[in-house]
Amino acid sequence: MRPGKASDENLCSKFEFNPMSRDSKGWDRQIDKLHPRSHSSPVSEIFKLSPLDQEHRDLGGRLVPFAGWEMPVMYDSIIHEHKAVRESAGVFDISHMGQLFVSGANAANWLEKLLTNEVATLTPGNAHYTFLLNEAGGVIDDLILYRLKEDRFLLVVNASCIDHDVEWLQQHLEKGVTLENESSEWAGLAVQGPKTPEIYTAITEGRTLPSRNGIDDLKHEGERLLICRTGYTGEDGFELFCPAKQASHWWKALLGEGVKPCGLGARDSLRLEMCYPLNGADLSPARTPLEAGLGFFVALEKGDFMGSTILKKQKEEGISERLMAIKIDERGAPPRPGYPVLDQEGTALSVLTSGGLSPSLGEGIALAYLPVEKVKMGTPVFIEVRGRKISAKVVKKPFYRK
Repeated sequence: MRPGKASDENLCSKFEFNPMSRDSKGWDRQIDKLHPRSHSSPVSEIFKLSPLDQEHRDLGGRLVPFAGWEMPVMYDSIIHEHKAVRESAGVFDISHMGQLFVSGANAANWLEKLLTNEVATLTPGNAHYTFLLNEAGGVIDDLILYRLKEDRFLLVVNASCIDHDVEWLQQHLEKGVTLENESSEWAGLAVQGPKTPEIYTAITEGRTLPSRNGIDDLKHEGERLLICRTGYTGEDGFELFCPAKQASHWWKALLGEGVKPCGLGARDSLRLEMCYPLNGADLSPARTPLEAGLGFFVALEKGDFMGSTILKKQKEEGISERLMAIKIDERGAPPRPGYPVLDQEGTALSVLTSGGLSPSLGEGIALAYLPVEKVKMGTPVFIEVRGRKISAKVVKKPFYRK
């Protein structure tokens, strides 16, 4: 999923790595510190494996538990992978994300009642970013809605939210609507970077990418292939969804064109530079899209939908806190989620929801919900890092601009 697609990969913000132990097969298994908000589970649990699991191992990918899966956090270096996406092209395995298909004569009207963005304006062959909310207007999930046909849709949802999303949607299912969870049948690749248009042409024998948020629905060796020109990095790119058995073919085709394999660590640093929010950290059932500064993706004028009463009230009365960007002024340990944010007098204002080092800027960057009456653009603040106050200031989003 995100403005582009948001997915919930906050690995470099949530983990600190010490030298890892190895099991009998030689693969890394130990995670030293899990942040309390991490979607990851204890390493003793059984994890799902991507259709590309062997490919990751063959490339020496460092695998970590994430949202019930074992996924690569990096291959050689988060900084190198980050740089590849900013300068050329990188590919991320997003097979852990969910694919929910909705169809039927009443599908569009039903989705209109459950999602924040206006479904009626989405034409077949296009996609947009939207939210699934609870009754209080809090974010259950942020996702991409693809309109494949007039009466058929695809929802690509965050890995940690699949079961909850399906349960929530089934609870509100209406006549004339069919919901199918095909998450286990699909693999996904996110290709990002300025060179992706030419790479797509190379691997598809001359096809050109669809327009921004457009969908290319085609066949390869008799199997369906869905392409959407979206992303989660601020760069040009596309997401490729194919049957799980074809994942290795497309992975190798991309690597054969010089695309760099990238892990969840770079995915997180790239999205944070763009201030794209992470579900489960920057977004939660206790926060609304308006508080997250994402009102652009909420169509309050379309009529009533789940959570709209609360959102309309917030729009009229204003919000007390908003998700804001913070840039660190001093060099030192990178900011992490959970670190306190203090005003100039040392009074606690909030805690960081996301944080890390920006490879592009060489500076610490972070996000936090801050009181709008006390904090404006340019307001100096402190971040408490391991008992030490680090000077910082509130800045305009995004951190990274070309």
